[in-house]
Amino acid sequence: MDPSRSFIKDVKRIIIKVGTAVVTRADGRLALGRLGALCEQVKELNYSGFEVILVTSGAVGVGRQRLRFRKLVNSSFADLQKPQVELDGKACAAVGQSGLMALYDALFSQLDVTSSQLLVTDSDFKDPNFRMQLCQTVKSLLALKVIPVFNENDAVSTRRAPYEDSSGIFWDNDSLAALLALELKADLLVLLSDVEGLYSGPPGEPHSKLIHTYVKERHHGEITFGDKSRVGRGGMTAKVKAAVYAAYAGTPVVITSGFTTDSIIKVVQGERVGTLFHQDASKWALPKEVSARCMAVSARECSRRLQSLSSEERKKILLDIANALEANEKLIRIENEADVSAAQQAGYEKSLISRLTLKPGKISCLANSIRVLADMEDPICRVLKRTELADGLILEKTSCPLGVLLIVFESRPDALVQIASLAVRSGNGLLLKGGKEAMRSNAILHKVITGAIPDVGEKLIGLVTSRDEIPDLLKLDDVIDLVIPRGSNKLVTQIKESTKIPVLGHADGICHVYIDKSADIEMAKRIVLDAKTDYPAACNAMETLLVHKDLLKTEGLNNLLTELKNEGVALYGGSIVSLEYGISEAPSFHHEYNSMACTIEVVDDIHGAIDHIHQYGSAHTDCIVAEDLAAAEIFLHQVDSAAVFHNASTRFCDGARFGLGAEVGISTSRIHARGPVGVEGLLTTRWILRGNGQVVDGDKGVVYTHRNLPL
Repeated sequence: MDPSRSFIKDVKRIIIKVGTAVVTRADGRLALGRLGALCEQVKELNYSGFEVILVTSGAVGVGRQRLRFRKLVNSSFADLQKPQVELDGKACAAVGQSGLMALYDALFSQLDVTSSQLLVTDSDFKDPNFRMQLCQTVKSLLALKVIPVFNENDAVSTRRAPYEDSSGIFWDNDSLAALLALELKADLLVLLSDVEGLYSGPPGEPHSKLIHTYVKERHHGEITFGDKSRVGRGGMTAKVKAAVYAAYAGTPVVITSGFTTDSIIKVVQGERVGTLFHQDASKWALPKEVSARCMAVSARECSRRLQSLSSEERKKILLDIANALEANEKLIRIENEADVSAAQQAGYEKSLISRLTLKPGKISCLANSIRVLADMEDPICRVLKRTELADGLILEKTSCPLGVLLIVFESRPDALVQIASLAVRSGNGLLLKGGKEAMRSNAILHKVITGAIPDVGEKLIGLVTSRDEIPDLLKLDDVIDLVIPRGSNKLVTQIKESTKIPVLGHADGICHVYIDKSADIEMAKRIVLDAKTDYPAACNAMETLLVHKDLLKTEGLNNLLTELKNEGVALYGGSIVSLEYGISEAPSFHHEYNSMACTIEVVDDIHGAIDHIHQYGSAHTDCIVAEDLAAAEIFLHQVDSAAVFHNASTRFCDGARFGLGAEVGISTSRIHARGPVGVEGLLTTRWILRGNGQVVDGDKGVVYTHRNLPL
């Protein structure tokens, strides 16, 4: 739970205000999906013991839609040619209210929840007896687990201009919700909007950032509001005014999106979603409010300074990093051992602990891979193609860095070293977020590496220490150019669903080894054992062994399975193998074990193996063991994976082993880099044109030659 949301644990009574933009679609019709998700969340809270009160808008919009349709049906062609008079808002409210409440009642009934309607007007609250009776009624309804649904009764409101006037006790449903929060002594008010919360400027503008905690003294004069709501009265301005009123009177408020299916649940669980308003906010230390954008902007500025250095200067930085790692190996090992010990005590899986551990010799290995990178040809500003467009007009296609990379990785602190060195070599700025299980290892490695980079180290390579900063970073598509997630399927999927920034990587590492009927069985045994047992937690480890049907029950296959068992590998079978060998059936052919376990299945022939890989694989790395070269060529050319091998272990799919020096990860994407991503995968191109005064002028005076020139 976010520390600033610690008050959530004491929340019992919640008021949820639903804005018109949440209730209705852009065409004015009811947004049934959003309302259904809202009612699902209310039901979950209701069943969990919370007292939930709804304040809803939307009646006027629903009524206007119905009346426009009715008017259209009853109009003649001549009537439609006349100027159309705007419908009376009070009439719209009267027509729409019954339809809106009927929908709430129907949705709640499907969820075995009872709702009730309470229509109020501004003038009602002038009567102390009304306020007292209102509190009693709501108390009775909540005791019966009934959801009170409030709305302003616009049909009989005495306000002169119900959609403009902001005088009186309340003036819209936002201010009504704030008033009810205080009157009914709510512990929390949630104002649902069509955006994620309060931004420093109009949400659509690239430099606007989400404000997680509103501090009146800091933010009141800084915020620039955009247009008001497309359908409601005041939009975000009204919500902020209501939130400040309620919060500073004692009821915490969160403004968050009503367009997501679980935002209310996340608020109640204490997650850092939306914008929090709290009377004590000014007393809290909130240093991270601007850190995400500042880190990304600083990384971009420093990457440009890095690019301006000479090739020899960048090479020296890499050599200094390698030397610094070896000089601080003892300190790095101490911090890593502390992480490993904590992970073991916390009961983490063995595969994670294996990835977390920096084994003896690992630091030297990493340092040497950095030296290999340093000795490579400088990848920046290389001329890839030179063309004469016309006489005296020379075009060059050159290599250049992508810009700023955000790498989110789990467990493996050695990944930090590889990624940082690749970023320096390719001239990119870098933001790193490692898993909490490797926090001490990552911190010391970051300190050692950035300490070896003169002047700009910490700004060029930023270390994100809080998980809460990741959602902010994923929104910065104007300053972050690529996200590379390295970790579980869940991590990769979450990131892909949470950002507009291009994402490079793979969700699964379901790698296959297929043993053809022509295979040298002793060779197959060596390859399979290595692919499974060399490093079972790696993404390039074999997860499924496919064998030709002619090998079933042969001595060679029997010996191979026995060797796997002797090495401690748990065997699971497909439907055929589990029956023939009496082993447990695999949970799924899509399953990635990341441990000493694998699935075995029989296929009819090479085409059956290829079909199986395409249906169940993850397009990572797949291998054929075969002496039949024709069969091998079919496999190599038809298996649509990032890496396809013949008679070699899948474990060779690695940036260092491929001679790339290191890798930021392995990509199964078909756009940009694919397979192990080294320096070249972190570069893009620029076009540089040199002329001597040429102009297009309708192409009248230009004779295009488009002649390729030597590099």
